[in-house]
Amino acid sequence: MSEIVKFVNNGATTITPAIAEKVMRQLPQWKLEFTQIHAPLFPHLVDQLGFLADAVEDAVEGAYKELPYCAIAQAVFALVYSHKKLGIIPDSILNLGYADDSSVVRAVLIQNEKAFAIYAGAQGRDWQRITSQP
Repeated sequence: MSEIVKFVNNGATTITPAIAEKVMRQLPQWKLEFTQIHAPLFPHLVDQLGFLADAVEDAVEGAYKELPYCAIAQAVFALVYSHKKLGIIPDSILNLGYADDSSVVRAVLIQNEKAFAIYAGAQGRDWQRITSQP
């Protein structure tokens, strides 16, 4: 997982507020696309992506101002990465196509667990349901 953490942290350094705002405008469509993901080996991925999308929306819109910018940048990076169909492992590869997406998302959730747990509580969401499991 340490290589994925480095990958996420490096990718997050490229996320500017302008990129976050651009992603924000695309999130409604992406959220719909994420709900169509069929990845039985990664049963939490759809909920995790939805959670990160909600957190980014709330942070960028200013509805929730307590998330550290590094958590927002990492979440934006994970959303962009997961939206792309070609990643380290192309999504079209049966059974393994979402392994990289899941690893990236989990790296973001694990690194920012405390901040996201507080956010989840503030939003009335069950953090345990989001989980950092695959």
